Amino acid sequence: MRALRFGYGVAVTTLTKKLRYPSLYTTRFLLLNHNYDYRCRNPHKSLNLSSKNPQIFNRLFCSFRSYSSSGPPDPPSISGIDPNSVASTVSCPNSQRLQDDDVSAIDAGSSLRKPVCMWPGMYHSPATNALWQARSIFDTPSSDVDSITEKTPSHSRTTILYPFSSDYILREQYRNPWDGIRAGKLLEDLDALAGTISFKHCFNNAGMADSLLLVTASVDKMVIKKPILVDIDLKIVGAVTWVGRSSMEIQLEVLQPTEETSDPLDSQALVANFTFVARDSKTGKSAIINQITPETEREKSLWKEAEERNKLRKKRRQEKKKEIENEKEAERLNALLAEGRVFIDMPALADRDSILIKDTCLQNSLVCQPQQRNTHGRIFGGFLMRRAFELAFATAYTFAGSAPLFLEVDHVDFLKPVDVGNFLRLKSCVLFTELENPDKPLINVEVVAHVTRPEFRSAEVSNKFYFTFTTSSDAMRNGRIRSVVPATEEEARRIIERMDAEKQM
Repeated sequence: MRALRFGYGVAVTTLTKKLRYPSLYTTRFLLLNHNYDYRCRNPHKSLNLSSKNPQIFNRLFCSFRSYSSSGPPDPPSISGIDPNSVASTVSCPNSQRLQDDDVSAIDAGSSLRKPVCMWPGMYHSPATNALWQARSIFDTPSSDVDSITEKTPSHSRTTILYPFSSDYILREQYRNPWDGIRAGKLLEDLDALAGTISFKHCFNNAGMADSLLLVTASVDKMVIKKPILVDIDLKIVGAVTWVGRSSMEIQLEVLQPTEETSDPLDSQALVANFTFVARDSKTGKSAIINQITPETEREKSLWKEAEERNKLRKKRRQEKKKEIENEKEAERLNALLAEGRVFIDMPALADRDSILIKDTCLQNSLVCQPQQRNTHGRIFGGFLMRRAFELAFATAYTFAGSAPLFLEVDHVDFLKPVDVGNFLRLKSCVLFTELENPDKPLINVEVVAHVTRPEFRSAEVSNKFYFTFTTSSDAMRNGRIRSVVPATEEEARRIIERMDAEKQM
């Protein structure tokens, strides 16, 4: 077993026993330097620090940095405070690794960090920290470059690494209670990476940062192709694949290779397509962005696929909401409502293997804080996706009685922006279940995000998320998944709409 080596410091202040002088405190700085392989004792050294030893205290406290087994600690600095040492950092070997496509990768555990006080917001995961750092060091051409130009997909291609196998601290931040990956944090990082890629494609010089806003417009359906493990290195690769007048599509691949096979397709765990739009920062209207010139055959193929998806999105937006008028659709509506009426009118005779939608609901509320904002001052889209996923997970967990397995998230439209200070309410429910396969039942969870403004007595829907979960076969031994039935016509219409959407995918 490889020895785990890390260091950390703790400042402890204790009240002296002299109660007559309650203002007197004894301050001790504990320096712990662990270097063990789980077979030897942990050496703990305590230093009593007082005003007599200011140089020792400053040397230990001001220059301290935490580090993992993947790299040695920084040498202590005696002459003043290094601003980078204020924030706890994680260092990893080969922080700038080159991939097969010769693109410099961003290490999620990289020790390159700005001071916390210099970030636009303090809400960042290790991956988003690395991406913020990458945005600040992108080479910007001189100001004489034309505002609109053509770029290739390779110009925006970005890779981010998660060295889970060697970085224990990073692995712990992404591990869930069942030793799996925190899918919500992964969705959050995908949105952050897509934002960085859009940034690289659209910005030609530093002056454009003040005139152009880039926002997430939608996210296509994402399907988990294989389980994502938290103890094996992970890589996310993405690039701009299609560009319109003011919108662009960014495709991201989540890759986790295994020793069993060398086929690159077998390492693909997830593919995500994000659509970003550009807005003029002063007028709020659409802004023209750089065009794209595919070079390789694969890039041309991805461009054609993205063009078809864009046409399909426009077609769906132009279609009005479907009205249930014909007899066939009316029969579907009545069939869904029939069992619900039994629950309401004759609850003692209701099917014990069914449950009303309203009895599966959960919700939480929060006031959006400045620490959750992006560079444009609005709430980070990845934060909303993570909060929605975690609420959906809890809903499926309480419904199934065992930890659910995440399968997919459906297309997401960002309808309204969420600003700092907004009162955000997330409401979830199990919309319907699919029980055709008893060993792998499907649990479809809906999460609706409402932006509430009490001052104006208004509430608007910001986002709608649809997640699909299942349960393991072992968990099914304790009981079966129940059917979900609507109690109102509005709930029945939502079910029909989602079922039809699933068939079109």
